[in-house]
Amino acid sequence: MPSAATIASVLAIAAFSTALAHVVYFRIFSGAGATNLLLVTLLVPATSVALGALVLSERLMARQLVGFALIAFGLAFIDGRAPKATMLRLRKFENARPSARRASSLKT
Repeated sequence: MPSAATIASVLAIAAFSTALAHVVYFRIFSGAGATNLLLVTLLVPATSVALGALVLSERLMARQLVGFALIAFGLAFIDGRAPKATMLRLRKFENARPSARRASSLKT
């Protein structure tokens, strides 16, 4: 059975960690908003697997790397960066070829 000092130490560390996490959570919430804050929860599995590989020397499998890619792809779309980037590329492509559009409209 652990001593009273050990139990008190574990409880103190747990209480401090919980309080710190609570403060950090709401600080991020006030600055980044609810959507961006919830995106962090999607990183928990990837972080756990990566730390397992780095700290515990666990072997990464191909399906885990595919999972990382799917999570990154999902985060990019939820965050809105990927759709914005796609729309910008389409606009640049359309604006880069105005002479071809004018030439085709003159032929008809």
